[in-house]
Amino acid sequence: MGSDETERSVVGWAARDSSGVLSPYTFTLRNTGPEDVFIKVLCCGICHTDLHQVKNELGMSNYPMVPGHEVVGEVVEVGSDVTNYRAGDIVGVGVLVGCCRSCRPCQRDIEQYCNKKIWSYNDTYTDGKPTRGGFAENMIVDQKFLVKIPEGMSAEQAAPLLCAGVTVYSPLSHFGLKQSGLRGGILGLGGVGHMGVKIAKAMGHHVTVISSSDKKRVEALEHIGADEYLVSSDATRMQEAADSLDYIIDTVPVAHPLEPYLSLLKLDGKLIMMGVINTPLQFVTPMLMLGRKIITGSFIGSMKETNEMLEFCKEKGLTSMIEVVKMDYVNTAFERLEKNDVRYRFVVDVAGSKLDQ
Repeated sequence: MGSDETERSVVGWAARDSSGVLSPYTFTLRNTGPEDVFIKVLCCGICHTDLHQVKNELGMSNYPMVPGHEVVGEVVEVGSDVTNYRAGDIVGVGVLVGCCRSCRPCQRDIEQYCNKKIWSYNDTYTDGKPTRGGFAENMIVDQKFLVKIPEGMSAEQAAPLLCAGVTVYSPLSHFGLKQSGLRGGILGLGGVGHMGVKIAKAMGHHVTVISSSDKKRVEALEHIGADEYLVSSDATRMQEAADSLDYIIDTVPVAHPLEPYLSLLKLDGKLIMMGVINTPLQFVTPMLMLGRKIITGSFIGSMKETNEMLEFCKEKGLTSMIEVVKMDYVNTAFERLEKNDVRYRFVVDVAGSKLDQ
């Protein structure tokens, strides 16, 4: 049942300015409303977007900021109108915690494209209070924006799926790329990219990892399961691979040329952009016109797709490659993430950390 008590005091870790340095921060959460679920945070993945946000690299950061949008927690309390969750359930919270529920995307159950969507953190909730993410001991979330973590899937393994996993699954589903036998490319082998390889392989695709250097070749082929590895600076191999891919999932979060990768696509091939890049990208239009190729984008996934993706990963036995850390290591983890020094996702053990020191 819902709480009639005063607002709860919660400890988390927050960035205070664009230095991005996080430290303990005490804040309050709203009371549990009729549709709300109060959770104890167990763990939270670290996404490259968190790095953009804490450092104000997108020019839209508000401080103090408690980041974290790959959250797995245990239900502690539910509101009076909550029907799908009960105390003790293990649940996930992703990038969004609100939407208008009346616009066309919301009516089509693709609420991630709602113009009034509410981000899990660095946003303002309907009550006027700032939203706070999963780098905290508790969260309160509307039941619509929760998913149940499948039984048998560990919290730490599930956390990255709530962003990285569904970010890959959604476009493969939407663009009709789930059937077996396709040839796909994954550009960039980070948190999203490594899940892209695993999910695409589980769908029966022939997967080529495309990278700027040779240093991840062994990992990509032997540990993650890619079929081929292509170094983008190897002009001979790039030429040999021309017109060979049905799609490329581009996960690179910094500015980069698109033309080398467009040349790899077959007729009607799709270059699907996923990296958050705040500078313009360039290409010449004949690269598209002469192969009827498409440059498109995709943003996370819907709650429906998130549930589908979790069940797909459970059925196929897919897991993330993670490094679990305590909260007192989080600033070092951000520094390493900025250098791409993680294989392949940091997950913070929030429940096992001393948040107030």
